[in-house]
Amino acid sequence: YPDRVIYEPLFVLGRHRLEDFTNAACVIQNPGVRSESEFIQAARAARVPIESDISLFFRFFPHPTIAVTGTKGKTTTTTLIGEMLEQLDPHAVMAGNIKVTPLEYMDDLLVRQTATPIVLELSSWLLDALPPIFTELGHGPDIAVLTNISPDHLNSYASYADYIKSKEIVFAYQTSAQKTILNKDHEIVAAMAPRVKGQLYWFSKTALAAGERGAFVRDGVIYFRENDIDTEVIAVADIKLVGEHNLENILAAIAASMLRGVPIEKIAATLKTFEGVADRQEIVHELAGVTYVNDTTATAPQAVVVALQRFGKNKNVVLICGGEDKKMVFDEMAEAIVKHAKGVVLFPGTASDLLEPVILGRVPIEKALSMAEAVKKAHKLASGGDVVLLSPGAASFNMFKNEFDRGDQFREAVNALV
Repeated sequence: YPDRVIYEPLFVLGRHRLEDFTNAACVIQNPGVRSESEFIQAARAARVPIESDISLFFRFFPHPTIAVTGTKGKTTTTTLIGEMLEQLDPHAVMAGNIKVTPLEYMDDLLVRQTATPIVLELSSWLLDALPPIFTELGHGPDIAVLTNISPDHLNSYASYADYIKSKEIVFAYQTSAQKTILNKDHEIVAAMAPRVKGQLYWFSKTALAAGERGAFVRDGVIYFRENDIDTEVIAVADIKLVGEHNLENILAAIAASMLRGVPIEKIAATLKTFEGVADRQEIVHELAGVTYVNDTTATAPQAVVVALQRFGKNKNVVLICGGEDKKMVFDEMAEAIVKHAKGVVLFPGTASDLLEPVILGRVPIEKALSMAEAVKKAHKLASGGDVVLLSPGAASFNMFKNEFDRGDQFREAVNALV
């Protein structure tokens, strides 16, 4: 940029100085930093603009964007939409809470000067930073997808209601021309319909009512309805990705991709080959008849229940779980463990302290201080036909950098057994 002044950066390392937040043109808030931070509060009091990578993206990218949020399923849904969008344009972008910021692509996207298809996975923390920019722009994302909501991150919100409200940000600032896709089968999400400001579309594992639009299942076939016309997309039996929860993700992805203009045959072709994403019920290896599954992104008890129901039909699961609590309730998870697991390996942490007394004496328990130790102990408990399942149901920050580091260490530990 020869026509611009590029200032030499000043780095302040190892500490935070209050004056750096109040005497600034702009503050960029990392999604891991809560808005209650004294430094963010000081910047806000000084009327310093507070941005995030996502708000900057919305500010500067002028073309249609798909945004996906939800407690669970958002990464699978985002990835699936991304692969479908690549059928429309090989330059399509997946970004956000999916390990990569959209700013990585910004230069190329702006140079192209075309409506490059893009889908963003947005966590509640990323959404929390967006109301000011949506208000300024006068619109939200062009297509908003909300997969589901269940209790999570309650250590970071004053109440469950506040957490739910943060998810609604994804559609709360849309115009009447923009589109919202909601899960009709989820009571909390379906109840949001009256607050939708854009055009409402549903996804459902059962048939939609007359006059409703969206993706749905009827007699084992997925259809998409628009203008009261039901268009066949694909038979459920022809989809490679399995699981009832994944069927919801698939329906959401179909609805978003159809609305973005991906041809039906391209959508169907993607669904016939898509196997899922890493870290989510990911089959890592099979050794001596034992299957090792990485479900590290199951950071809430409800997600562990889903994984146990899938893999533990014959009480053949050795579960690696536990860690730090996020003010969650573990009763349902405990009962699922007793029903489906033959053994449990617990990581240290406040979540494990809550879970252990409920399952003690009902299922064998081992404890581990590292992932390598946990995998070795699970390996000893397992026999042919069993599943060693990493599905923590808790946060990871007391032992790992993040949930993805936890998954990486699981793969390394499993591969070390070979």
